[in-house]
Amino acid sequence: MKKILILIITAVFAYGCEIDEQINPNAPALDGILQSASKAELNNLTAGAVAGMRNNHSIYVTATGTITRELYLFDADPRNRTDLIGTTGSLDNNSFYTTANWTSRYRVIKNCNILLEALDVAEADVTDAEKDGYRGFAKTIMAHQFLILWGAYFDSGIRLDVNDPDNPGPVVTNTSNVLDEIRTMLDDGLADLQGAEFAFRMSSGFAGFDTPATFAEFNRALAARAALYAGDMAAARTHLTDSFFDINGDLDIGPKMTFSTSPGDFLNDLFKPSGQNGNQIFASDTWVDEAQANDLRVENKVNQRAETFTSSGITVQYETNLYESAISSIDIIRNEELMLIYAEANIGFDNTEALAGINAVRSAAGLVDLAGTVTVEDVLLERRYSLWCEGHRMVDLRRTGNLNETYITFDNITTTDEDGNVIPADQEVFDKFPLPQTEVGS
Repeated sequence: MKKILILIITAVFAYGCEIDEQINPNAPALDGILQSASKAELNNLTAGAVAGMRNNHSIYVTATGTITRELYLFDADPRNRTDLIGTTGSLDNNSFYTTANWTSRYRVIKNCNILLEALDVAEADVTDAEKDGYRGFAKTIMAHQFLILWGAYFDSGIRLDVNDPDNPGPVVTNTSNVLDEIRTMLDDGLADLQGAEFAFRMSSGFAGFDTPATFAEFNRALAARAALYAGDMAAARTHLTDSFFDINGDLDIGPKMTFSTSPGDFLNDLFKPSGQNGNQIFASDTWVDEAQANDLRVENKVNQRAETFTSSGITVQYETNLYESAISSIDIIRNEELMLIYAEANIGFDNTEALAGINAVRSAAGLVDLAGTVTVEDVLLERRYSLWCEGHRMVDLRRTGNLNETYITFDNITTTDEDGNVIPADQEVFDKFPLPQTEVGS
């Protein structure tokens, strides 16, 4: 396994297709942290973990979104279209869309593992309650990163034991076992947060979730997502009760990844200025065409171009309008998603509550209330439009048995044969990314 290096506070990494190991010359020596860790050094590790969550997040979102044909990224690299829709036959296990997410998520996990290890040699002024705060933080952030890895690589497998990057544990391909471990990690993190104190400051994106008690609500929101993925609807309902879920609340409430124009910091790479052709995210025409009439989510999330645009045989006309600027925040998890988890978790249990959850979202989208019995298909439809371009669609279709060309509507993608005739292009639907080449056989 490629050695994963530490991220410290503002030691962020440049976006790009290829990921190279980088060392922060301003970071304290790792050996020193693991011999005697000051509170300031521990706090640097928490800040580094939060900063690292943003690294290559856009690649995960656009790659999974293209596989499900909810969006297309039109940039200089044709692999963002050809590979991901299967016109080349398979996904490359050494391409940026496979390796970038893996490397970035494990860097954050490594940061958290170092934080946990450093607590054993923390200086005397770090109290037991503060140590529990660091532990609860680290385990919650790690679980979030593992959930993204599970979503991307599924039964290709991920490594859960990476405490020693030079001698990592095995690649675990049993997806149920992986989810069980993630859920246990979240429960352990919750236990640590009880009676804990935070000696560190969270980023502004965690405003309202920056104390042990409110951060625990974020932990339970992630636990509800993980329970949903595991098909444990009873647990999902329980976790929602202990989260920040509010069926009458603001749909946008929740922790966020923040961005800035400060030197060395990140910009939101999912923001694309209107009118660009060479670096633009487009919604697939089918995402717009198959929407319910007068759905405000379509109106708010995309703009129609004056003329269609074609690249790699894909013709599109609706560009992203999801973010206002390059420093707009990105949701980690928000109340709108929790409402839809609530609706799905109540299917077959309490239809009145299932209707309440789904109709709270529909009402905000300007749609009439549903009546009758709520189905999984009903919830999937709302998730398709509420969570567009947020990295959820591939997991949603896969976990419900719908990640296939019967359920996914292919756009009209063409190619040219050897005689110069324009013909429909072959396409495939992938259900996961391959294990990165550096991990195969190691």
